[in-house]
Amino acid sequence: MSEFTHIDEQGRVRMADVSEKPSTLRIALAQAVVSMKPETFENIRNQRVKKGNVLETARIAGIMGAKKTSELIPMCHPLNITHVQVDFFPDESKNCIRIEAGVRIIAQTGVEMEALTAVSVAALTIYDMCKSSDREMKISDICLLEKSGGKSGTFKRSEK
Repeated sequence: MSEFTHIDEQGRVRMADVSEKPSTLRIALAQAVVSMKPETFENIRNQRVKKGNVLETARIAGIMGAKKTSELIPMCHPLNITHVQVDFFPDESKNCIRIEAGVRIIAQTGVEMEALTAVSVAALTIYDMCKSSDREMKISDICLLEKSGGKSGTFKRSEK
C-alpha cells in the first residue's frame, strides 16, 4: 500500500508528507456557475435582494472558504495563502453567474482545493441569500480551470 500518498503501510489514512518538496509559486483557478430565475438574476444585479449585496457577501465568503479549506477537507494541509481573488461574471442570456476564484501561494503543496472551495462557498452564499425567492437555483460546473507550480507542472482546462 505504500504507493498511495494518503495511506500508510497498515492501510490507515494519513496526510501526505510534503516536507522534502521544494517551495514554489503555486497558482490555481477554479469556477462554479449559479443558474437562477430571470427575476432573481435582476434582483442580484440591481442590488434588490432583501439580505443585502449578494455578490460582495459571496466574495467575502469565497475568500473565507479558501482560507478554511484545511478545516473542511480532511487531508488538506493548512496553508499560508498569499492571495485569493473571487470574481463574478453575470450572463444575462442564461440568467446565471459564473464565479472564478484564483488562489496563490509559495509553498510545498498546491492550492487547487482552496480555489475549488472558494467558488463552492461563494456559490452557496448566493443560494443562501436568494433562496427565499428562488429555491430552484442550481449550482453547477464546479471545476479546476488552471493550475501551475509543483512537480506536476501546468494544467489548463480545454473548455470553460
